[in-house]
Amino acid sequence: MSGGTDAKALQPQVWVDADACPGPVREILVRAAGRTRVPVTFVANQWIRLPTSPWLRSLQVQGGFDVADDMIAGQAGPGDLVVTQDIPLAARVLERGAEAVNPRGERYTRDNIAQRLSIRNFMEELRGAGVQTGGPSSFHARDRQAFAAALDAWLARRPRAPAGVASRT
Repeated sequence: MSGGTDAKALQPQVWVDADACPGPVREILVRAAGRTRVPVTFVANQWIRLPTSPWLRSLQVQGGFDVADDMIAGQAGPGDLVVTQDIPLAARVLERGAEAVNPRGERYTRDNIAQRLSIRNFMEELRGAGVQTGGPSSFHARDRQAFAAALDAWLARRPRAPAGVASRT
């Protein structure tokens, strides 16, 4: 880019930890990208089929522990939104100035991330000791609505890029 303008600072985008992203959340993100022209990048260990759009991108990373998380954490920056169920990833992107939300619409913030990490680690210790802790509850219509509301709130807060400025990737 010429003139010293930094496109990174001008065009916030959405990064999706897509391996465990529920289908309804993916649909909401696809529609929002087309409607608002916000770039949305789905990162997964497998190929994610998406409609053809200049605002959508699917990145397939090699399989392995935290490979997708590392990629997202290395790319997400101030003003971006990261959609993830992974609490350690949420903590990493918050440190980089991005916002984070889970597919049920719950925001991760600097005020709640330490508590969420602590609970997650405790539950992991219980599972490691053989205690059955159960899994997450089923994804319901109220979760879909909560996610859509959280995404709409982020979209309303984000700075708009000047005409002609596309994704920073």
